[in-house]
Parts: sequence; structure tokens; C-alpha cells
Amino acid sequence: MADSYRGVFGAIPYAIRHTESWTMRVYGVVGALTAGLIATVVTLALVVWMAETADVQGGTFLFSRSLYVIAGFAAVAPLLAPLLFVARRHRRSDPVRPGYDRKLAYGGFLFLLSLYVGMVISAPAELREPTESVVVSALYALPRPAGVVPPIAAALVVFAVHYRLRGAGDAADETASDGESAGGTASHADEPPVDDD
Repeated sequence: MADSYRGVFGAIPYAIRHTESWTMRVYGVVGALTAGLIATVVTLALVVWMAETADVQGGTFLFSRSLYVIAGFAAVAPLLAPLLFVARRHRRSDPVRPGYDRKLAYGGFLFLLSLYVGMVISAPAELREPTESVVVSALYALPRPAGVVPPIAAALVVFAVHYRLRGAGDAADETASDGESAGGTASHADEPPVDDD
């Protein structure tokens, strides 16, 4: 298929070009740039870390490096997930409920916000600046390990939105329940949905 894509790097511009939602187009640019920045920072930090611990033989340091890579991937994957879902559904013309692209973009922005909240919670004491904000003070008061909770919750929201709005079965059932006759117009489930933003 000429109008297709290959891999993650091709899916991102494909999703931006083919979505009807301006919210998704904005998220496509912001999410892709953020994912690239995180991947670059994680890669550079890992290279520096490996250079500093080159003389250390396996054990805890090797395990820590593995966890660091996993954590970086865990931050990038939910950022790109909305774009990959949208690219796949447009390439395959998968039937989805109205607002699919737009709501996935909202989920992506929510994950971006959750990353910031998680960093505030898990920030070391020496990096925390005095603040008069009640919200930030409340986040500082939480135990540092709790910083992983907001990103995990937001990532689950992204995948929940995808699974909730995909598929033709539910849409077809809803159309049938509206009382359309069998000999009438074609089901709306067969028409590509148009986002309303």
C-alpha cells in the first residue's frame, strides 16, 4: 500500500496527516517531541552512567542499568501509544466510536501531566525549592516512591480509552437500537468517524 508507513517513525507523521482531530495533530507534535527528548536524555544518561561504572563487575549496577532502560521505555511507550493507535486505525480503516482520535489525544496530554506530577513527587530534597503552592507542597509531602503512581494511572487511562472506543460491535449495536430499518441507509458503523474538533 503506497499510503502506508513502516515502523514507529513512519506511524507518527502518518497519524498526524490522517487524523481529522486537531487535538490529535497538536498532541502528535508535542508527544513526539517529548518522547524524543526523553529517549535522548535516557540514552545520554545511560552512556555516562556506564562510563562511570565501567570497572564494576555485574551485580547491582548491571541490574540498575536494566531498570533504568525499562523506566525510560515505560515513559516513552504511553506517549507514543495514542499516535500508534490512531495510525493503525486509519491505515486499516478500523471502525471506532466518534471522538476516538480526540479522546486518545486527551489521554496523551494526561500522561504528559502525570509525568510532571511524578517528577515533583519523586524529586530529591536538595532539588525541591520552597513554594507557597498548596498543591506542590502536598505533592512534596508524599513519599518519593509514590511518584510512579500518576504515570501508571495515566498510562492505564490511555489504554482504557483505546479499548473502550475501538471495535464495530458496540457501535453497530447502538445503531440497531436506534430503530433503523433493515432496508434503510447503511449503518454508521461502516462510515469513518469524524472528530468534532
